Amino acid sequence: MTIRLLRTLVAIADVRTFSAAAKVVHVTHAAVSQQMQALEADLGIALFNRKTRTPELTPIAHQVVEKARKLIADYDNLVPSVLGDGGFSGVITLGVLRTTLTGLTPHAMATLKAKYPEIGLHIRPGLTGTLIAEIERGNLDAAIVTKPHLMPVGVVFRELTREPMQLIAAIEEPEDDPIQLLKSRPFIRFNRNAVVGTLIDNWILSKRIRVSETMELDSPEAIASMVHANLGVSIVPDLAVKPQDAVTVKRISLGKDAPYRTLGLVHQENHIKMQAIDELYEALASVIRTASPTVKSITS
Repeated sequence: MTIRLLRTLVAIADVRTFSAAAKVVHVTHAAVSQQMQALEADLGIALFNRKTRTPELTPIAHQVVEKARKLIADYDNLVPSVLGDGGFSGVITLGVLRTTLTGLTPHAMATLKAKYPEIGLHIRPGLTGTLIAEIERGNLDAAIVTKPHLMPVGVVFRELTREPMQLIAAIEEPEDDPIQLLKSRPFIRFNRNAVVGTLIDNWILSKRIRVSETMELDSPEAIASMVHANLGVSIVPDLAVKPQDAVTVKRISLGKDAPYRTLGLVHQENHIKMQAIDELYEALASVIRTASPTVKSITS
């Protein structure tokens, strides 16, 4: 039995199929199958019910997975815990929202690497709910997320900034009233599975606006490109750190009661790499302060 086999088992438990797990652990579907056969032989137990169309974990396999998560975490933190360096010589696995991939994340990572060149960084994009679940499982060290209504026990949310929602329209759009634009123009919806999407939908409902939805996207760049092409209007966060090559669109305030997302860093309490995570948080906060001096930025 090896750590590699346990990683593959945990990946199967997380993504539910051998094919998806193969992509996570960067091997072929056949290799995943061979690894699981080897692990079952090593342990002397059946880990999968192969009578189903898609092999399912047996009850005892679920118990093995939970133990495996702890073993993998201990293995990954072996060197940092022995050296007592707080993770500065290891790899930080960071989950990020796609809305931060072309602005906040690269700038903050460059700041962190300039100060600690030996630190390794592995970036994994996703939605808030998925990223927090990965934090709980120990698959991510930290993640940049939108604050949800409820936080899991043992997971800490550290606020970075608050980004108000704004309406965007084609640059040639003559209308300036956001309510009128939402009522009269095709609406490009932000992914409703994202926390931001829910915030936007709730605000639209509170205003009793009936929109004519034309598409639903989770990439801010894609949304801006569609709006730039005059295919509709949308509501998106007013990013604290703007992308360098942002598409030109008309930006209109939603007013004093505009909804906002609270952006922050989440991680498990008392993480073995706490010092490195603290420095990561400070790098993020520093970039926000520099890019948007008037935007509320909180450090602790």
